[in-house]
Amino acid sequence: SGAKSARPELDKLLANVRPGDAVVIWKLDRLGRSLKHLVELVGELAERKVGLQSLNDPIDTTHAQGRLVFNLFASLAEFERELIRERTQAGLSAARARGRIGGRPKGLPAKAEATAMAAETLYREGRLSVSAIGEKLHISKSTLYSYLRHRGVEIGAYQKSARSRDQQPSAASPAEPPAAERVATVTLRLAVVNNSKFVRGRKRATENIERYCLEPYGMKRLDAGHYELTIPYRSDDELDKSVHDLLTEISQEADMRNCFVEMGAWEEDTEKRW
Repeated sequence: SGAKSARPELDKLLANVRPGDAVVIWKLDRLGRSLKHLVELVGELAERKVGLQSLNDPIDTTHAQGRLVFNLFASLAEFERELIRERTQAGLSAARARGRIGGRPKGLPAKAEATAMAAETLYREGRLSVSAIGEKLHISKSTLYSYLRHRGVEIGAYQKSARSRDQQPSAASPAEPPAAERVATVTLRLAVVNNSKFVRGRKRATENIERYCLEPYGMKRLDAGHYELTIPYRSDDELDKSVHDLLTEISQEADMRNCFVEMGAWEEDTEKRW
């Protein structure tokens, strides 16, 4: 599938082709995840004097006409990138003319910055639990903590005030005491791997995973590929959800850098594994 991140069969094919060979595919979208990725792959094949033939597209780089058609696709891709750059520069110039400094807050795109501001507002109001805020904003708990740190919010201040309110007697009926917050010490084994030898995103993916996914949980590096995390929770179900959300977020962060991950998590005291 052209949409999958890990593509071992494609890697094997690229490792085995020789000058004069032709790679035959069903459709172009089966080979590349995007036009940019496809152009890079075909360029690599051309350098190695390997042709590309698509059974359902007018692409056959083993002859001049097919190479012309593919080069048109490549030119359109470059044209699209230039348009994006021009629109970005025009937007920054307009912002500077209005007195704004161009660019975005370090580490967060505009959409994430808006979510971080909403998270800060809800967190400071103290009406919702951390889990409820995450569900409301459709983000995991680790992402929420990362956004709060980015906004300079003192994490923990809300929980203290919330616990104080919970301890106040209710005039209508005595509320059940909230479950005591516990802390799980979780060990994470993590290996970030490039999708193929033609991409180089592993270092940046690892840095982003550590910064946005692991640091909110008090990340400690144990040795190569192992981390110790401190995860607060009030029930076993909440702990399971937090860990599963974290693993999903790690996988998504790696996928954004054309990488995949091999990982596992466990709690030493209970021998619980995820």
